[in-house]
Amino acid sequence: MARIRIGLGVVPLGIAFVGIGAVMARYLREIRAARERLDNLGSQVLETDCGPIEYAQIGQGPPVLVVHGDMGGFDQGLLLAKPIFDSGFQLISISRFGYLRSPLPEDANINLQADACARLLDALGIQQTAVFAFSAGATSAIRFAARHPRRVSALILLAPAAPGKVQVASPPRAVFDTLLGGNFIYWAMITFLRPRMQSLIGVPRGFDLTPEMEAEVKDALASSLPLSERISGAMFDTYDPGLQRDFRESISETSPYPLGEIKTPVLVINAADDPYAVLENVRGLAGHFPNARLFVVPDGGHPLLGHTREVREEITQFLNGIVAVPNGSR
Repeated sequence: MARIRIGLGVVPLGIAFVGIGAVMARYLREIRAARERLDNLGSQVLETDCGPIEYAQIGQGPPVLVVHGDMGGFDQGLLLAKPIFDSGFQLISISRFGYLRSPLPEDANINLQADACARLLDALGIQQTAVFAFSAGATSAIRFAARHPRRVSALILLAPAAPGKVQVASPPRAVFDTLLGGNFIYWAMITFLRPRMQSLIGVPRGFDLTPEMEAEVKDALASSLPLSERISGAMFDTYDPGLQRDFRESISETSPYPLGEIKTPVLVINAADDPYAVLENVRGLAGHFPNARLFVVPDGGHPLLGHTREVREEITQFLNGIVAVPNGSR
């Protein structure tokens, strides 16, 4: 009888070990696939006096500098830009400081990141480009337009980080460190708790996802893997006091780079229900540019789910007349 009881106790333990083994095997398989995906995108690292800068360059046509958001990298930039710009543009997608193979300098700041963009264009022999920036990438993209106005033909800000009256609180640092501090924990959360984790990329609470949107959310969450190679940039974006101060002052009259002096044509695109880029703040940001248009879609949250076609058409119309828009880019 005792042997039977011991045997019965071993069975669930064995099942548990098999389950853990299956989970670990799946994790290792998917993290390996994420690294292979990055390798296959063909990025390069350019040494500049602002530090090493990683970038990927694809397509032919008018150049567009693509600046990714929080927890991103050059690959996130390509993921966002390719459906919008198709193949009729030359996309130059960078990894900002602290993301993938662009290390975070000890003296990292918004001006240095803006200058790094200019150094990259110098090396590529590009005198002027349109700039497409998403979310947290808008901060350095705007500063690039302010510090190097002749280099920017048009500025497109998609769901931009925007200071204003509505305060969007960051998660406590300890929570950020615990939940997003390692590849396995993050992978397990986006794999087994995806309905809860979709708020991480700004899907509004209660928003109904179509199957196509669910696939888009899955891809967006997975695009942050491997997280360990992006975490220093995400921490800098979220918690660096100098960056946050400069971010808040960017719309003030005391800013050394007032938005009112940026003469570049600007297109700002946002969703009315975006929980991160709050419409009131974004509307205020757009109002500071002397030559800006604000385009608002009714829903879709931070990723503007379900509105790729409208966004693509709006951007094409905006660029038409500013740069030579190639045939077939619509």
